[in-house]
Amino acid sequence: MALTGLQIQKLLPKTNCKECGSNTCLAFAMKLAAKKAELSLCPYASDEAKQVLGAASEPPVKGLAFGSQGKLALGEETVLYRHEKKFVNQTALAININDTDDEAAVTKTLENIRDYVLERVGEILTIDMVSVSQKQKEVEPFVSLVKKAHAITGKPIVIRCQNCKAMEQSAEALSGTKSVLVCQAKNNCQSLCEVAKKHSHSLVVSADTMDGLSKKTAEFKEQKFNDLLISLPSDTLTERFQMQSIARTAALRDSVKPLGYPHFYAIEGDDLIENTVDAITEITKYGGICVLPTFDPAQLSALMTLRQNIYTDPQKPIQVEPKIYPVGEPKESSPVFVTTNFSLTYFIVSGEIENSGTSAWLVVPECEGMSVLTAWAAGKFNGASIASFIKKETSLESEVTTREIIIPGYVAQISGELEEELTGWKVSVGPQEAGDLESFVKAKGYA
Repeated sequence: MALTGLQIQKLLPKTNCKECGSNTCLAFAMKLAAKKAELSLCPYASDEAKQVLGAASEPPVKGLAFGSQGKLALGEETVLYRHEKKFVNQTALAININDTDDEAAVTKTLENIRDYVLERVGEILTIDMVSVSQKQKEVEPFVSLVKKAHAITGKPIVIRCQNCKAMEQSAEALSGTKSVLVCQAKNNCQSLCEVAKKHSHSLVVSADTMDGLSKKTAEFKEQKFNDLLISLPSDTLTERFQMQSIARTAALRDSVKPLGYPHFYAIEGDDLIENTVDAITEITKYGGICVLPTFDPAQLSALMTLRQNIYTDPQKPIQVEPKIYPVGEPKESSPVFVTTNFSLTYFIVSGEIENSGTSAWLVVPECEGMSVLTAWAAGKFNGASIASFIKKETSLESEVTTREIIIPGYVAQISGELEEELTGWKVSVGPQEAGDLESFVKAKGYA
């Protein structure tokens, strides 16, 4: 069971030195109990405290790093639901290739994986990993494919095979890349532990039951190897949903350490819709690494958009810097639009203005990352605040000759106030939906 703040305080030096950043040892103990601080912050912690509290202060879900630079992170989760705080490290998406696939097709897929980029609300989204699966018995072709996959993409590799020799040679070839070994033959897990440890890879552990899985992870940890992922026993989507919920709840609420590891799941099958549903379940229900059977840009776009929405901080909306943004190549006489600094709103509006074929200035005041209607309702987006921003925070009035500013149609009611506050300017009401900006621009003769 997890230690309470009072239990943890008894193991601390009780000096209230404040060097840990907390005012008292009790306050620091409460942070440790809530997994919001690490014992290393206390410079006077005893050896006993380090031994007892070191494990207690670890995140409920083991943190892992992948790739040569260790930039891809998984685990370290502390909540069951994102509204409680936030999810930390998003589900990693991998694309699978087989050693029986056509060589030219494999090369093309790997190049597509390497080059795939999706830009959404200011974030650059890419594919995280490549999965290489063994479908034939020969060792050398499989090892060569593993090397090729890493050479072309530069991404960590999920190595999936039953042949121990092929696994060992592949692990050695990718030594130091912090890739993943998937123990497809359950009885080979023990022998691969040393291979993974030697070459700095993580190991996926599976078993027929949850108890069997817990026993295996506990044994590996006793052997000083803890870079593990778990593949939960399930045969259907419903079972997997249940198992992943049970495992995460056990790790977070009941401190069941043997289940506190990122989850691994490889999707099989050719039905794109079913595969997408499977992937959605992984992303929304605690998936660690999710292997997709094929490269499909449309599917990836939908999954990455979903993943991005789920793994943003619900208490801290994605926002852009408040300032005047040029859209296209605006001149002094170009039209002036205004919107909020919520990233999605900004990128949609600026994109629609650009698509209309005109150049313009886009005024983006500080709205704490809220959308138009939300910011207006909260008093963050009104005539006074917009006028104050333009006058005090920008040099817009000296940079443009136009004196017309276009506001979103949803807040037409602020037009009068804005005209009073922004002396000499005419306020025009634009469309309610950004998708209508193109027709609005053409009707006004800006394009």
